[in-house]
Amino acid sequence: MTSNHHYPIGRPGQPWTDQERLQWRKQQRVQRSYSQEVLARIDGLAAAFERLAYGELDYAPDVYPLFALRSKDWREALPVVLVTGGVHGYETSGVQGALQFLDEGADAFAGQVNLLIAPCVSPWAYERIQRWNAHAIDPNRSFREDSPAAESAALMRLIAPWKDRILLHVDLHETTDSDETEFRPALAAREGKDFEPGEIPDGFYLVGDSDNPQLAFHSAVIDEVAKVTHIAPADARGEIIGSPVVAPGVILYPLKSLGLCGGVTAARYSTTTEVYPDSSRTTPTQCNAAQVAAVSAAIRYALAHRE
Repeated sequence: MTSNHHYPIGRPGQPWTDQERLQWRKQQRVQRSYSQEVLARIDGLAAAFERLAYGELDYAPDVYPLFALRSKDWREALPVVLVTGGVHGYETSGVQGALQFLDEGADAFAGQVNLLIAPCVSPWAYERIQRWNAHAIDPNRSFREDSPAAESAALMRLIAPWKDRILLHVDLHETTDSDETEFRPALAAREGKDFEPGEIPDGFYLVGDSDNPQLAFHSAVIDEVAKVTHIAPADARGEIIGSPVVAPGVILYPLKSLGLCGGVTAARYSTTTEVYPDSSRTTPTQCNAAQVAAVSAAIRYALAHRE
C-alpha cells in the first residue's frame, strides 16, 4: 500500500480543498489541439452527417465548443445508436475511433439506424491528456441529475430527446499504464485515501451493465474485436481490474448507480470498450480499428436482435 503522501499534491489522509484542486489545474499543460485533431475532422464529416452544436465549456481563458454528428437521413421510425468518445479526454482511441467509425464504418448502416455520435465529450482533458475536467472532477462518475461536471450535463441534454428510443450505446474508452502511475494515485490523494496498487490488463475488454448483462451481445463484440487486437485475459483471481470475468474479456459494473456514461440511457444494449494502447502487442492504428470493430459489431448484433 502506498500513501497519498507520495503524490505531489495534498496531505496524507486529507481530501483536497479548492486550493489543491487549483494547484492541480495549474500543473496541467496543453499537449495537443482539440481544434486541429477533432474539430477539423468534424468539419470534414459535415457533408455526410449533420453537425449538432450542443454547448460549450468555459474554462477561462479557454472556451471549447461541443459538437456531435448525426445521420443526415434521420428517420423517426429507425432505432437510435449512440456512440460516445473522449469522456476521459486522455483516452485517445475513444475519440479517434469514434471519428474513424464515422469516416469508414458508418455507411454500412445507412438507412438501418439513426446514428448519434459525440466523439469528444471532454475537450479540455483531451488537450491535456487528462482523466478529469478542469475542476478535478471525473466526468465518467458524473452522469446523474445535477451533475457536477459540465461535460456530463451537456451530453445528457443532447441525448434527452432520444433517450428512451436508443437501442444501443457504445462508450469508447481505454485502460492505460498511466491509470496506475498517475490517475489512480491522484484520485487517492484527492479523496484523502491511501493508494492501493492494482494491475493493468494487457488487452481489450468490455464493461457491461450488471443490471442488464446481455452477455451474448458482449461476446459477439469480443469475437469481432479479437480479429483486430488481443483480448485481455483474466488475472490469477479470475478478474479484470478487480471485477470477476463473466465471459472472455467481459466484466460488469452497476453503470447507472456509479454515474457512468454507459448507463446514461435506457438502451437495451450498452457497453463500454476498454482498449489497452500501451501493450507491446498493439499499435495506435490497431487501437482505433478495435474501437471501429466494436461499434460495428455492436450495431450488427443489436439490429439482428431488436425484438
